[in-house]
Amino acid sequence: MKLTILGGGGFRVPLVYGALLADRGEGRVTEVVLHDLDDSRLHAVVRVLAEQASAVDGAPRVRATTDLDEALSGADFVFSAIRVGGLEGRADDERVALAEGVLGQETVGAGGIAYGLRTVPVAVDIARRTARLAPDAWVINFTNPAGLVTEAMSRHLGDRVIGICDSPVGLGRRIARTLGANPKEAWIDYVGLNHLGWVRGLHIAGRDELPRLLADPGLLGSFEEGKLFGADWLQSLGAIPNEYLHYYYFNREAVHAYQEAEKTRGAFLRDQQARFYEEARRADVPALDLWDRTRAEREATYMAENRETAGAGEREADDLSGGYEKVALALMRAIARDERTTLILNVRNRGTLSVLDTDAVIEVPCLVDANGAHPVAVAPLPGHATGLVCAVKAVEREVLAAAASGSRATAVKAFALHPLVDSVNVARRLVEGYTAVHPGLGYLK
Repeated sequence: MKLTILGGGGFRVPLVYGALLADRGEGRVTEVVLHDLDDSRLHAVVRVLAEQASAVDGAPRVRATTDLDEALSGADFVFSAIRVGGLEGRADDERVALAEGVLGQETVGAGGIAYGLRTVPVAVDIARRTARLAPDAWVINFTNPAGLVTEAMSRHLGDRVIGICDSPVGLGRRIARTLGANPKEAWIDYVGLNHLGWVRGLHIAGRDELPRLLADPGLLGSFEEGKLFGADWLQSLGAIPNEYLHYYYFNREAVHAYQEAEKTRGAFLRDQQARFYEEARRADVPALDLWDRTRAEREATYMAENRETAGAGEREADDLSGGYEKVALALMRAIARDERTTLILNVRNRGTLSVLDTDAVIEVPCLVDANGAHPVAVAPLPGHATGLVCAVKAVEREVLAAAASGSRATAVKAFALHPLVDSVNVARRLVEGYTAVHPGLGYLK
């Protein structure tokens, strides 16, 4: 089976390849094609993968190319993990937004909109090429903003594109662990959009154990989300939010923390990964060891400003081991081998949430088999969550409309309608600021 990874020079690729090395079943991936626009990044990642595979018999062979059509042709699965504008673009997204006093995070608020506006046209081109060159392929989208990009691609690929994220999986794992349960035996009632969802129940042997957690402030304060949000707020919500909702519920504190930080997250990752790729070019440097050390630092500093604002302390060791690759491999195996499983995924709504139309991409538990991912019916969202989900989905739709039409006015509308952008005038200045620093937004007229 052929797996193509778009953004194959990206830092997370060795996690995916490591998961493939551990998969010894029938129908496994035998060829991995890495595609990236930057040949030097590809070379660095190929070095890491070669060291990973050195002690593994029958490891999937690896090929790298800068030719997109060549990479896509004949693929069985396509992992899309691109970053349009690179980490420099992410740092610019943060800087422009913070200068206006609003959040510039890569998937939330102004930063997420800017990232979406320059990513959607590229993702749509990939979707069209995939439909032509590999019509039977399944596309697994890692690219952020994951829900928005998956919806853009679904307009050309239908249900053959599925978005994944490790945040809901990690949240469910932490809740189960706190309750003394085996995460593999838990059914997680999770619903929302990507980076905008809530766990409303965690069922073990048919019994919802979440009320027990919500009734115990000590237990609530013992894991990441309890430390981030506070036990009293979680009890008020009657649910456990995805960690990214910290940007909404504590927006003022988050913006202040990012403004006061020595570097934004994007700038930190830009500099860190520049060092990694520079050192990885040296033949005398063990590439895999270098990658391991760099990844450990990256994971340990994830959402550091938010944790500092909340006094949440350091991340737990169990949360430092990645997650995207496990979800992706489980999804791929379920489709390729009909190994039926349940995963929280980004898929088209199909009536699952009555407040959204059928084509809106949502993040919910899905039953996965050889025919793809099928969303499981869920109870309606409470009013406060419905309001946020509908508002953010409306913004996503404006982003898609702006990307399709090239309308600058529609882009302004997308920014202005977001709950974390507090003024139409700010929205106009954001569009001015982003088009000034991102050549890729030159299509907005």
